[in-house]
Amino acid sequence: MPREELRALQSERLVRQVRRVYDSVPYYRDKMNAKGVTPDDVRGIEDLPKLPFLSKSDLRDAYPYGLLARPLSECVRIQSTSGTTGRRVVAFYTQHDIDLWEDCCARAIVAVGGTKDDVCQVCYGYGLFTGGPGLNGGSHKVGCLTLPMSSGNTERQLMFMTDLGATILCCTPSYAAYLAESAIETGMRDKIHLKAGIFGAEAWTEEMRRDIQDKLGLKAYDIYGLTELSGPGVAFECSEQRGMHINEDHFIAEVIDPVTEEVLPYGQKGELVFTAITKEAFPMIRYRTRDICVLNAEPCSCGRTHIRMSKPMGRSDDMLIIRGVNVFPSQIETVLLNRGMPANYQITVDRVNNSDTLDVDVEIPPELMSDTVNDITRKEAELVEAMRAMLGITARVHLVAPKSIARSEGKAVRVIDKRKLY
Repeated sequence: MPREELRALQSERLVRQVRRVYDSVPYYRDKMNAKGVTPDDVRGIEDLPKLPFLSKSDLRDAYPYGLLARPLSECVRIQSTSGTTGRRVVAFYTQHDIDLWEDCCARAIVAVGGTKDDVCQVCYGYGLFTGGPGLNGGSHKVGCLTLPMSSGNTERQLMFMTDLGATILCCTPSYAAYLAESAIETGMRDKIHLKAGIFGAEAWTEEMRRDIQDKLGLKAYDIYGLTELSGPGVAFECSEQRGMHINEDHFIAEVIDPVTEEVLPYGQKGELVFTAITKEAFPMIRYRTRDICVLNAEPCSCGRTHIRMSKPMGRSDDMLIIRGVNVFPSQIETVLLNRGMPANYQITVDRVNNSDTLDVDVEIPPELMSDTVNDITRKEAELVEAMRAMLGITARVHLVAPKSIARSEGKAVRVIDKRKLY
């Protein structure tokens, strides 16, 4: 679609969406009234900056039904992320929302060369996580034979991949790297016929892309999304592999200065903000993703007119993405305090053999110094289980001597991220 027509379509949908949420969602209406803006003030996308921002704290405050814009009887599904203190973000979907989400994921599959003749193996997690359901639905829309494998059980993954001749692989980049290594180790590499991979949910480098492409013999493509907006398929790479096209007929993207909240021009690095203009049940207006990136409006040689976003270059908050899971230091702190441990801890994230590792050093309270080695080991195991329940992934916990974690005169250095992601 020509940019002028696309802009007109965005304006039409934005005006309708703003009016709808103002009339049907008291939480939105209160935020707009507090800023002194009404739907009559929004006549097109040029008026978008007049609207208030929405943040993850708003989603927590409005949990679970406070941002719902459709009657619950019209909603057919939820998806969810892990919460910062156990309270999750729950997104609601009407059937129309699911249809549009699957359309966006179908576009991502077509962009990597997918057709009805392909066999698409989906190894993202299913259930509450959006990865599996999104790409599964997109694969159906394209007409691919879909292998709904979910994550894990690598031996079975490789068996189906080779026996059924999978041509498109959808999973996290770290799991793709692990599948490649396993295929080589088991002598199955020559039986693999993949042509493309759609990898997302965690940060990965160009070096990692080249390594996966060399080992699996495919072209590796990035995909972007978040549960608050629907899931994967908000943006995706095309054959050029030079940034992810944003589905602008469904999502309006802005980049802002995270401190001043000023809207920045294309080409400047800032925090990514999205407005969902077609979602029914759970519309997001000016949602601050906290992802730092650059928007590129230059024409793409693939022919798509939608603007492109770079890979996220970091975060404007303290969230970590580890093995595709959102992790906040506050979650770990909550577990420690609930278990009677002091808030003297340090988190170390690294990437070993293309897989993220998460280690948590925790200072032992002085009164526990007399415990036996077996007692210490048992306490570490209890903390590992408690963190797995909170985070959804496994962290290695190490109880260390009091005052052994370096102190800072300023803000405590809680996180050491050794991964070279950008």
